[in-house]
Amino acid sequence: MKTCLVVDDSSVIRKVARRILEDLSFTIAEAADGEEALRSCKERMPEAILLDWNMPVMDGLEFLQRLRKEPGGDKPIVVFCTTENDVAHIARAMRAGANEYIMKPFDREIVESKFQEVGLI
Repeated sequence: MKTCLVVDDSSVIRKVARRILEDLSFTIAEAADGEEALRSCKERMPEAILLDWNMPVMDGLEFLQRLRKEPGGDKPIVVFCTTENDVAHIARAMRAGANEYIMKPFDREIVESKFQEVGLI
C-alpha cells in the first residue's frame, strides 16, 4: 500500500483528504506545517505528498524546495493543493518540483483524477 503525507495547517482539510485517500488505498501520514512534514519525510519518505501552500512555520514552497534536496527527496510525487490559483504561483510550484496542482476546495473526483494523471493510482 502506498503512503501519502497530507500537509495542511487545517485539520478539516487533512481529515477530508485522509478519507478520500484511504478510500483510494493509501496509508496516510499527516503534518500541520512544512517543518513537521520535513521531519516526517526524513523518518520515512512517502510515495506521495498532498501539500498546502500557505502554512505557518514553513510554507509549502519552502518545504518542497528543501524536500527535493534531501536524500530520496526526488522520489515522492508532490501535488500542491491550495487556494493560490494565479499562473505565477503555479509556475513557481512546478519549478520547485511539484508534479501537479489541485485547487481548493477539492473532492474525491478531483483528487482521484490528479493522482491518476501522475501515475499514483
